Amino acid sequence: MRKIDSVTDLEPQLANARDYWLGWGDAFRQDGDLVIFRSGVAHQVFNGVFRLTGTQPTSDALEEASRRLDGVPWMWHVGPDSREGLVDDLVSLGATLGGTSPIMSVDLDRVIEQDGPPELKIEEVDTPEALGEWVEAYVPLFGVMPDQNDTVKQVEANYAGAPGSLVRFAGRIDGRVAGTAALFDKHGVAGVYVVATGSGDRRRGIGTRLTAAALRAGQERGLRVGTLQASSTGALVYRRMGFEKVAEYQLLAPPKR
Repeated sequence: MRKIDSVTDLEPQLANARDYWLGWGDAFRQDGDLVIFRSGVAHQVFNGVFRLTGTQPTSDALEEASRRLDGVPWMWHVGPDSREGLVDDLVSLGATLGGTSPIMSVDLDRVIEQDGPPELKIEEVDTPEALGEWVEAYVPLFGVMPDQNDTVKQVEANYAGAPGSLVRFAGRIDGRVAGTAALFDKHGVAGVYVVATGSGDRRRGIGTRLTAAALRAGQERGLRVGTLQASSTGALVYRRMGFEKVAEYQLLAPPKR
């Protein structure tokens, strides 16, 4: 696999994101011109569409996605790897533009590490028990209802990425998981996902420490570029670490049926 050495080399970053989310397709996944993943978790983050290319009419693609994702909340992510004019097409068919998610990138030799609590201990998640704690720490922060915890644990345990491509990190304070992050090593870049900090532990540098741990793990594998999709508030934090915005996803809710 070619190692990517430029933060502006966008296609591998988009491919990393597609493959990460396809790994969530525990109930259904489709990789092609129309990329669909369905985890079965009752939350829009964990089901959706990540690309449309080719010549399939947008109306047909929307109908196919709606059929495949019927019964779960979902979103359509339109990035630079989707065809031109797709957002306007989807809006004309009744989809609702709900916001954007910046795609941010950093040279791993230039990551600016931030201070964090000295008592924070970062460890890899490598047992079923630790995975359960890790999931229970992050799902409330994504707005997932408690009755979905077991489904998320099952999907995480069955994650479909290549062996060794996904490395999870837990940040513990006094034994409890105060924050989470994950490295996804695919397409020659270090993708960072599931960065979450408990509400009582925010603004202490825990999320940035965990992000840096994932990036260091990527660097140790010989990777040179880190990439992530940020929230609007998270983007400010990542800029302080050296990330820059290189593109964005536009997020659309499907038409009401």
